[in-house]
Amino acid sequence: MAGIYNATEVTDQVFEELHLPAEIVQGIQTVWTGFLKTGATREDAGEALYSAVFDAAPSLQSLFKTPRAVMAMRFINGLTRIMSSLDDPTAMKVVVETLGFQHLELEVTIPRVAIFRDAITDLLQVELMDLMSTQVREGLQTVLNYVGGAYIYIRVKYAERLRILASSWATANNRRTTENGEEVINTSMEESDESLKKARKATAFRGGPTSGSKEERQHTGSGDHSSSDSADMVRLRRQSVPTTYNEMFAFNAAVMGFGDKGWMGEVLVSFDAIVRNVSNSTRLQEECDVLSLRLAKCKGSSINLNEYKAVMLATLRSLVPKDWNSQHEVSWSWLWENVERMIGANLGKPAVQERALSKLLVGFDEETRGRLRREIYTTFFTLAPAGQDYFKQSTTRLHFIADRIVAMTLEIYKDANKMVEDISAMGLRHVGYGIPTDLFGPFVTACVKVMSNIANDDIANEAYRWSLGLVSRILTRVINEGSTIVMRAINQNSAKQLCKAVSCAPRGKRAMWMLNIQVGTQSISPLIWAIETGSLESAKAIITDLLTIRADRDRYYYGMDTMFERHPDLVKRLVQDAPALLPTLFEGLIWRSRTTENGMRRVNYYIKHLMVDSNGNFARTIGWLTEHGDPKIVCHPVIAMVTDLVWSRIAFRSFLQSKSWEIISLAVFLLGTAVFVEAREQTSSQRIVVMACRAYTYLVSLCPRIHRHVTRTCGSYKRREVIMWGHVPVPGYLAKWQEKVCLSLTLSLIAMLFFEPILACIGQQEGDFEGAGLFTQVCDKGKNLGFVYSVMVVFAIFFYFMLTIDMSVFSTRVSAFVLIVFRVASEVWLYLAGMIFVILAFSCAAVALEHDNEEFKTIPEAAMRLLEVALMLYDNSKYEAVRNEPALLFLMVAYILAAMTFLVNLLIAQMNCAYQCVYEDMVGYARLNRGKIVTESMPSVAEWRWRTFIDSLCLDMPCEFGEGDIGLPGAVQVLEPSSQHITTVDMIRRFGGSTSPSAQWPEEDLDAENDRFTQLEKRLEKAIRRIAPKKRKKGGPSSTQGTGETDGLSSGSKNDDGYASEAGSEM
Repeated sequence: MAGIYNATEVTDQVFEELHLPAEIVQGIQTVWTGFLKTGATREDAGEALYSAVFDAAPSLQSLFKTPRAVMAMRFINGLTRIMSSLDDPTAMKVVVETLGFQHLELEVTIPRVAIFRDAITDLLQVELMDLMSTQVREGLQTVLNYVGGAYIYIRVKYAERLRILASSWATANNRRTTENGEEVINTSMEESDESLKKARKATAFRGGPTSGSKEERQHTGSGDHSSSDSADMVRLRRQSVPTTYNEMFAFNAAVMGFGDKGWMGEVLVSFDAIVRNVSNSTRLQEECDVLSLRLAKCKGSSINLNEYKAVMLATLRSLVPKDWNSQHEVSWSWLWENVERMIGANLGKPAVQERALSKLLVGFDEETRGRLRREIYTTFFTLAPAGQDYFKQSTTRLHFIADRIVAMTLEIYKDANKMVEDISAMGLRHVGYGIPTDLFGPFVTACVKVMSNIANDDIANEAYRWSLGLVSRILTRVINEGSTIVMRAINQNSAKQLCKAVSCAPRGKRAMWMLNIQVGTQSISPLIWAIETGSLESAKAIITDLLTIRADRDRYYYGMDTMFERHPDLVKRLVQDAPALLPTLFEGLIWRSRTTENGMRRVNYYIKHLMVDSNGNFARTIGWLTEHGDPKIVCHPVIAMVTDLVWSRIAFRSFLQSKSWEIISLAVFLLGTAVFVEAREQTSSQRIVVMACRAYTYLVSLCPRIHRHVTRTCGSYKRREVIMWGHVPVPGYLAKWQEKVCLSLTLSLIAMLFFEPILACIGQQEGDFEGAGLFTQVCDKGKNLGFVYSVMVVFAIFFYFMLTIDMSVFSTRVSAFVLIVFRVASEVWLYLAGMIFVILAFSCAAVALEHDNEEFKTIPEAAMRLLEVALMLYDNSKYEAVRNEPALLFLMVAYILAAMTFLVNLLIAQMNCAYQCVYEDMVGYARLNRGKIVTESMPSVAEWRWRTFIDSLCLDMPCEFGEGDIGLPGAVQVLEPSSQHITTVDMIRRFGGSTSPSAQWPEEDLDAENDRFTQLEKRLEKAIRRIAPKKRKKGGPSSTQGTGETDGLSSGSKNDDGYASEAGSEM
């Protein structure tokens, strides 16, 4: 059927392409597609496949070390990749080879391959009896024999070489494997010399880039290096002995006479990724293609890849002297030969292709571009109709995407480093969108077809095809590596599936599974993605899981530190996008003991990251919450604890100091304007005191205010921080009512200075009038200005007292009362507006009415009389005159009913309702006010006081969970009455067994009842599907199967995939 491959024997001596007849390929793919549809989701199909293989091979169950959910999806995704590539033998060989490299640690044998093959084919035979003809079954067995034989062939031929490469590369870079299975720098060789530490961070090859930073890589590409930097590097190298591959390579290159070869620095940047991905042929080709683009930008020296090999081997011999032998020599030579072959295939081409493609794209007119945009999607939807379900945007948006894709094909030639990072970032966003990668192939095909129909330049078409293929491969890889089971659960917004997904994580990495997906230099946070996309059920499950304290015998696991280190602005993000999750977050920061001592219960408030930011400064948490303005969330015990601690220990003193100036200014102002007797009767000493107080007001109080407002106003207009007051732009800082009052006070004081009687009387102090003398105010000019000045004083007094309202923050009850007054005052303004309207209407009506009452002859007089009636100041004797005018009496009665009965009672009702609404959150509004003042006061706190305060809290010291039970740091412990929050369940989940950080937590049966019903539904659904084919044979199509597939027993209509495969799917 397929040359040397057949359905009965496993061929493990060769590994070639598998060619099957087209009808067999179509039959196998039809069977596989039908199998994927047998379950409600791909997860169900994966579970069935896993169970079949697991149950068929009891002797191999020890090999199943990966969690069931992850392994099931690896099975299904690995086999899906193989089945979908059956019609392309070359692509299939690459897929199988990649999977084979990922199975090198497993001892795959021919009997084991036969067990897997028979288990899979038997399962498909049972599930899809009608579709599994004899030819299709034999074809499927041939495919599985081919895959199993390839695994054995690859393991025998390459396993030892890859092991040597991995171990020697780790040795050459001073890396070691931690208990968690992570590679870290070996710290056994700590350097105390500061210059050596700088050399570690500096460029490793003639000022060229290391794998450290993007800026360094771009700097190397330009080849612009200063002589002083080179001299510093030489001096540093002379002072230190190279201990890593990059350092030793730079040293050996200089010794061997290759120090001026700038292109070697480019290879050095990519070499770590090349070595790490040698077992992944697709990724290795991608790295070499990107490297060839960067090498094309190197100027000044010819590229001879054999030179790099010589320096590489010399470097490795120096760094791995104890273990180096002939096998190492062969393995590294084999690696470089493969790399050299891949890079050599493209050397010299990128420059030519870039020029041709640039010329082509620049020459397109708008009509050609429009045709290109339209035909791309027309061709794509013809090749892959399913793509229409994902490209739902408007036509203008789709055209923008098409233009961007065409531009990327040229940009990757110009700046490969930047484009790889941009594509990686875009790929991680597509992980969250859930875009299937199998659509990328048809899309690239459509783009290439359309471009070849429009352009006649073969070189430009080849450049376009090659660069677009590279972009597609990078994007596909990033999506595959980033598509974790956690992201799939988030896409479905399922808390249950998310909990099931993270249960597969090692306990030491569980938090990072939910906080970081890293692909190259780009990363995405599942938690933030869930928040941004509105998957709040998943986001809540993540926060709850992170803030659940778990413990084994050796250590406690709590995701608070990891979460806030990854997202310092998490509270801000929740305030903006998901306020409903704030209580969940804050509840997770409280631990309460289940046991009590002497009627008191231990409570730990983990407030470190709410109070202190990553730089040790005051965190902005309180500011974000007060800007949000929710009176309920600020009353949460955690936020109340943070606010009260900072207020009572730090902010109170700073606030009092800032307000002391206002209080002193007010006292001096009152002493100079309102305390002493009338100006004519003041003694000379009293006049001196008054003058001194007013001089203080103008010099010490007014001048700083003028300077402050002028500076802030100019700054606001300069930064364009303005708010619109009607159609007039005013400085943005005036949005706060305190600033408005302060500005009004400043203007009042300026007016007082302008109308100051003492200044007007200078030169007229002596004379024959009462009160004459030094600093008199009662000269002729002073008397003329006296009334206007007194009016300005009245305004200034009110403004001064309004600025002291903030002093109510000292007491929560007083602050709450003040806030209620302000909130209820709006009802009073409405009442006054209604009263003015009624008085004006009735006064006009009274004047228009014909009568003889002199009190109501003019509108002002009538309005004044009606106001007196409303205020009950109208003389009762004057009612006798009104009684003699029946029409006027009727008008007066109507006015009394409207103004004094209706409006007054309405005001009472409105104020009562407003009070009831505000009273429920009275304390919350008071705490909002206190939080706002704390935030405004903290910038004036001295740094040493803040450091002393934080040190006194001992947030870095572990906080006890009980006597002798040393807990976690970051908390403040208090004692509360045992009846305040009754806790009957231990809030710490403790587990026995292994204490290794690489082990998973035991399964928690939190929803066992629902799980049992779910399993029962799945078994019934599976039984119905198995019975259905027999019924069709007896009596035609079965309605039972249709019911099962349509309804899924009311449980199966979910999204496409349960969990996503992880990078490098295993079969």
